Amino acid sequence: MSSGPAHFPFSDAVHVTGDFRVDHRDVLAHIFPLLTPERQGRMFDVVKGRTGTVIPVLENLYDRGNISAVLRSAEAFGLYQVHMIELGEKFKESQRTTAGADKWVETRKWKSTRACVDHLRAQGYRIVATHLSADAKPIEAIDFTQPTALVLGNEKEGITGEMAELADDRVILPMFGFVQSFNISVAGALAFYQVVQDRVKRRGGQGDLSPEQQDILRAVYSLRTLDSAADILFRLRDEGGLRT
Repeated sequence: MSSGPAHFPFSDAVHVTGDFRVDHRDVLAHIFPLLTPERQGRMFDVVKGRTGTVIPVLENLYDRGNISAVLRSAEAFGLYQVHMIELGEKFKESQRTTAGADKWVETRKWKSTRACVDHLRAQGYRIVATHLSADAKPIEAIDFTQPTALVLGNEKEGITGEMAELADDRVILPMFGFVQSFNISVAGALAFYQVVQDRVKRRGGQGDLSPEQQDILRAVYSLRTLDSAADILFRLRDEGGLRT
């Protein structure tokens, strides 16, 4: 399912486990009511603030802890899809975690910068990369209400030369000191904050999923919240209590 050029990664039939899929309405009817009222209310609020119009792209990040930190920031700012380009570098492991963000963020991995860019362009996204260059624009100049893939580069070199050439726009974060770059986790948080500020200013809010997409995402999150969800749905299927 999609809404305009901003791709929605889920279908009406949501994945439970293995090859088992069920109609999202069954999940909302049988699983969502089992959550606590507080959790239900929180889920409504979170899903209402979700957007896939802006997708962070992490190109060849080296430190797993930094990746986790960026994922956590993306989730906190309502960005629920992240693409990661892994170009064969040996990644540095870390004990730092995403504080559960990986459960709520859809990630897709690529082995090629061009393949990732081509895919996103085919989905209608403009490629905007953070990069210190002569033609770089202030990030405030970007309209983030339009489908945008926001690229963050490697901790050491930033984005690759290939990404710099492929990007539609190159942007910089405001800096007033002697240093010329932020730590990648800090840069991600600052960039995502600008995304939210821009979208709130231009359209009045961050979230932009349709009512049906919100229902589907609530179903997906309900499955990820209740550990016994799969067992319950298997039993209902065997009893003929599901739509599919």
